[in-house]
Amino acid sequence: MISDFFHPNVGGVENHIFMLSANLIRRGHKVIVITHSHPPDRVGVRWLLPGLKVYYIPFPTIASSATLPNYFTFLPYFRVIIAREHIHLIHAHASLSSLGQEAILHAHHLGVRTVFTDHSLFGFEDAASILTNKLLAAALKNVDAVICVSHTGRENTVLRGQLFEKSEDSSALVVRPNVYVIPNALVAEQFTPATEPVSSETIYIVVLSRLAYRKGIDLLVATAPRICSAFPNVNFIVGGDGPKLNDLLQVRERHLLQDRIELLGPVRHRDVRDVLVRGSIFLNTSLTESFGIAILEAACAGLYVVSTRVGGVPEILPHDMISFAKPEEDDLIRALSEAVAIVSKGQHDPIDAHQRVKNFYNWGEVAERTEISEQKDLWARMQRTMELGPFAGPIYTIILVVDCLFFLFLEWLMPQRDLDFVHMHWEHNNFRQVQ
Repeated sequence: MISDFFHPNVGGVENHIFMLSANLIRRGHKVIVITHSHPPDRVGVRWLLPGLKVYYIPFPTIASSATLPNYFTFLPYFRVIIAREHIHLIHAHASLSSLGQEAILHAHHLGVRTVFTDHSLFGFEDAASILTNKLLAAALKNVDAVICVSHTGRENTVLRGQLFEKSEDSSALVVRPNVYVIPNALVAEQFTPATEPVSSETIYIVVLSRLAYRKGIDLLVATAPRICSAFPNVNFIVGGDGPKLNDLLQVRERHLLQDRIELLGPVRHRDVRDVLVRGSIFLNTSLTESFGIAILEAACAGLYVVSTRVGGVPEILPHDMISFAKPEEDDLIRALSEAVAIVSKGQHDPIDAHQRVKNFYNWGEVAERTEISEQKDLWARMQRTMELGPFAGPIYTIILVVDCLFFLFLEWLMPQRDLDFVHMHWEHNNFRQVQ
């Protein structure tokens, strides 16, 4: 597993990598993780339960835990780790992960197969999107398999990564057959509903999110005072941190809602369930969302969900477990009012919701579907890379050829036969004993 985004940072991608790794270990595979360092503590090799080995490479980050794309300086680290650990497949995660994209470039020199999982939706208009989409397209030209967490995410990734080719029967373009949809999952036992029923007199609406613009916090700022005014028995619990925290603090002060809107600040993942079970309704106001693992966790904890109808959110839950709204203030008020009425009348059963989500999403099935993959030779990779365009194609082809020459130089300088190979691995019997 290779990504810029991994523990000790907390997030959807980080949790996905950890849970998928743990379940692949359970299925008998050896799994390691390669990510960047977190000075001063996380540099070098660390072990995480249950037997997950993590390499923290000494690369600095530039923004949002992402490293600067460099292509060549990662190769010496990558080559040694992959060779000495006897790795057969690398699985890169997240479009903005430079380490993941560079690993796909380097892996073919070692005969290692490659898989890429995209977790987010991105646009096509602004300069940042244009640049990152071209970097993604270059990386995915030669990847063996692409996984998306929703059908909406698949459409987005196919367009951004140019994952189409000419049909054999006609000149029409078709999506490459190696693009799959495998959703996220969760450990249902970690999100059980409250043992005692939540008070029916006061209804709590829970919001757990990064307090940022793309998470629709402006919608929350606009709707929370109106809901509190319309429903005297409805309060809000908001967990998370981010640049929009000050806006929430100001609206709470302006409308004198200190006793109606509780701001928890950052919430550790192990405490998420304890926060969720305090409420009856979960509110998601995201403006863009590829899957929305927080929605899944809330539904598993027995909460009725209200969400904006964006991205892959409509694919997550059955319609009787969620109310949708347009990303507009008035429509969100309508959906919240509808949810308050459903919860007040006792029409939502938390235990039944938990059982249904438990049957829908399972990390074991995700791990089984991720066990895949075909290999391409250098000439085929160069031909595919040239398809990027008249300017980007030659540039990335030169990068590919130079990378290959640099690899051959490293093979001469430090032959693989002289490496210190890993011969002792984690015993799977030990893994079973700690379950």
